[in-house]
Amino acid sequence: MRWLNSGLRRDVCILLAEESYRQQQLKVALEDHYDDRIDAKQFRGALERLVEAGFVEREVDGIHDVYSLTGAGRDALDAHYEWMTEKVA
Repeated sequence: MRWLNSGLRRDVCILLAEESYRQQQLKVALEDHYDDRIDAKQFRGALERLVEAGFVEREVDGIHDVYSLTGAGRDALDAHYEWMTEKVA
């Protein structure tokens, strides 16, 4: 699937499969996983592309944007997981 060509977008969806995150919390969680800093502009661009594609939704909670995986995002992530486990097994 084209939306998973980016490892960053894929990993954002993986984190959002468990719970919703504020934008900064999501960035920090990915940086912790990668053990490296993520460029803020690149990160925001990845989030915007996921929102525009309908895989992630953004809600405003006070002054924070909160992101969560949509049903379409879950379906795409599940399909990718199934493909990956078939290839790795």
